[in-house]
Amino acid sequence: MVATPEKLEHTHEHLPSQQRVAVLLMGYGEVESYEDFANYNEQALNLLTAKFAPVPTWIYPPLARILALFDRHEWGHQHNDFISPHNAIFEKQREGIEKNLQQRWGDCVQVFKAFNFCAPFLPAQVLAEIKNQGFDKLLIYPLLVVDSIFTSGIAIEQVNKALSELADGNEHWVKGLRYIPSFYNEPAYIDLMVHLVEEKITRDLATAYLPAEIGIVLMNHGCPHKAKGFTSGITESQALYDLVRDKLINRYPLISVGWLNHDTPLIEWTQPSAEQAAKNLIQLGAKVVVFMPIGFATENHETLLDVHHIIHALEKKHKSVNYVQMPCVNDRPEFLAMAAQWANSHIEELFTEQGTVVKSQLANNHHHHHH
Repeated sequence: MVATPEKLEHTHEHLPSQQRVAVLLMGYGEVESYEDFANYNEQALNLLTAKFAPVPTWIYPPLARILALFDRHEWGHQHNDFISPHNAIFEKQREGIEKNLQQRWGDCVQVFKAFNFCAPFLPAQVLAEIKNQGFDKLLIYPLLVVDSIFTSGIAIEQVNKALSELADGNEHWVKGLRYIPSFYNEPAYIDLMVHLVEEKITRDLATAYLPAEIGIVLMNHGCPHKAKGFTSGITESQALYDLVRDKLINRYPLISVGWLNHDTPLIEWTQPSAEQAAKNLIQLGAKVVVFMPIGFATENHETLLDVHHIIHALEKKHKSVNYVQMPCVNDRPEFLAMAAQWANSHIEELFTEQGTVVKSQLANNHHHHHH
């Protein structure tokens, strides 16, 4: 029997010490049943609001219940019991990225998903499973376009907490760790965003409108301006917008960033909001407005419901204008291939470096008080 080169490569990568890498793909997760809303909101408030709002923690549980009532109204009554497709799409993303990675690494690499706020996929639950399966190398991979305290920051906070709880006595089971914060400036992602917009215009709009009459709102996740000095996402989001805009502006002059903000009292958010952006483009002569989410890789209630609301409000005021709501990149094969590609070099480093044994009791002796 002749071993094919590919087989050899895998045996070679398998033999020395049965090394395996667990990729922890992290996303928000969205609740799929109304009973979970209050709990979801409370966890989200605890982790998120604490980073920028001057609010005492005792307010979270009652506030979460009030927000749940709003959600119940918005999702239930206004949207015929809307159930977010977010989790299902995220699972397809996990599966596709794993398939791409395993073409290169075989089953030495597995991809696990964790959601910030949704059992049974909370980071602590998933890391316990990764540990049980005998992995000792970890690539933390929030599948998020932009790095901020509200996205990957929370992910790391939760991972650290979980890893502390899972530590075995004094020796840590994780021997190697890598992290991918965001992909806002990856050329392949930028080009794909541009391609999606151009493809849509060519297919559906080019024969009915002049290029200068096509307004394009490139939507980012809204960011509060002040976040106690944490990274709030503005810098990367702005850079992402500029990179995509630069590749479209010569053909389509009417382009604006549109921030999907959570309108919270006392907080100053990024401007213009997606709705304001559309109004501005209409004022400059747009006869159709295309809403393209560039700051989100996975569909969620913001890209679906919030944009739907915005279009509804605009339709009342500007009846003669048309509106196009585009999907996120979701599980498009070329996106899953590039997302796997971005992980390859980190996985390679994890395989080639010597694992480091971390002894937690050493940390306690490291309080250096130099007088």
